[in-house]
Amino acid sequence: MSRAPMVLTAAMIAAATGGTIAAGDPETVIHGFSIDSRTLQPGDLFFAIVAARDGHEFVESAIGQGAAGVVVSSGANGVTTPGSNASPVVIRVADTTLALQDLGRFVRRNAGVRVVAITGSAGKTTTKETIADFLSGSFHVVKNRGNLNNHLGLPLSLLELRHGGDIAVMELGMNHAGEISTLVDIAEPELRVWTNVGDAHLGHFVSRDAMADAKGEILDAARPEDVLVYNADDPLVAARAAAFTGKKIAFGLTPAAAIRADSIEDLGLAGTRFVLRTERGQTSVHVPLLGRGNVLNVLAAAAVATHLGVSLDVIAAHAAQLAPVTHRGAVLRLPRGVTLLDDSYNSSPSALKRVLEVVAQEPGARRKAAVLGEMLELGDHSAGLHAECGEAAAAAGLDRLIAVGGDAAQRLADAAVRAGMPPDAVSWTASSGAAADMLLPWLQEGDLVLVKGSRGIRTDLVVERITEAFS
Repeated sequence: MSRAPMVLTAAMIAAATGGTIAAGDPETVIHGFSIDSRTLQPGDLFFAIVAARDGHEFVESAIGQGAAGVVVSSGANGVTTPGSNASPVVIRVADTTLALQDLGRFVRRNAGVRVVAITGSAGKTTTKETIADFLSGSFHVVKNRGNLNNHLGLPLSLLELRHGGDIAVMELGMNHAGEISTLVDIAEPELRVWTNVGDAHLGHFVSRDAMADAKGEILDAARPEDVLVYNADDPLVAARAAAFTGKKIAFGLTPAAAIRADSIEDLGLAGTRFVLRTERGQTSVHVPLLGRGNVLNVLAAAAVATHLGVSLDVIAAHAAQLAPVTHRGAVLRLPRGVTLLDDSYNSSPSALKRVLEVVAQEPGARRKAAVLGEMLELGDHSAGLHAECGEAAAAAGLDRLIAVGGDAAQRLADAAVRAGMPPDAVSWTASSGAAADMLLPWLQEGDLVLVKGSRGIRTDLVVERITEAFS
């Protein structure tokens, strides 16, 4: 049962963050929280976070926009503080980032919810959304908004628990060692979900083993009653899961998994059909999301849902209605006859190979094209991984390939030609705008085009151009 909303006063917040009230009324009720003065709403408490910009530079602006108070560093200079018992409240703390995290943890502990935390190299957001969907009929679910999954976004997400809830479903993002450990310390999850170890952000690590160790921080500070849901098909995950001392629920395609998929039928752009087998029985499931990677995401969600008492019938019914998150595998059938596979939110070598397999298996397209953006943060592994993806693009039977970005993207294009694509069917360009200019005159009714790339390459602009041209 959902609990009554939590009322937070300035005095409570100061106590939770180890701060002191330098000005204003300690009994001021705080209605919201902000770390960005551009989106601050009247009545919010503004945290002056020191990041790429020093948030203390924007305290005056926040107050001018109606902030109920500000949280500032004890050592900050030039921060105007009104006289005692005046509005707004000023709370001074040792470190504003740590104060935000402490407050998120305080609300999490006092909200009376169970927390599900998700990590992995790929599929975190889809898994989060699917878990929340499967649980929504039985629980009041709170989840991260958008990609608020880092050392700032997670505590902001946990602060939403003050409005009530039964289950919090939180994804934990990282690209360096130590970050997941920090997030686990803030969220204190009862259920921990580890989807996989891929190659996203591999440039920040010396090896995939080192990355797996960093992801493995999801196991930190576990209590005996905590539960781990893990991918039994991923040997790096499974090896580290063996050390977890709480309850473990394995998912995957392997027969040893407690939650597994059998009799998988690939349906191309229509998704996948399989038999979901659990220790509580089995059911037929249709997942309208692309590829086998999403089968594993659904299995992870089913493991959480069944553990929390959701029936298999409910899981199957909800699975059949799943829709992709924006720019993450959305199939757009445009009015003028082009099918656009929009996977432009982000990219990694393993994820790109999976979606190319879907393109290869799709029988209905007249011709197939792909605009593939450079995959960033791969470090010394970049050249080889981009070449592998160029080979995968050639194997997918593409009629047209445009690679976008720097030298790594050019390596992808060159590898596709070496793997058998005609040179005049492959292009490389530095910008997504130029890629759209190349592709649009070629596209015709009946064609299928995949667009995928790292966010920094902005392949979403190609999606916009195609959508405008064929709508």
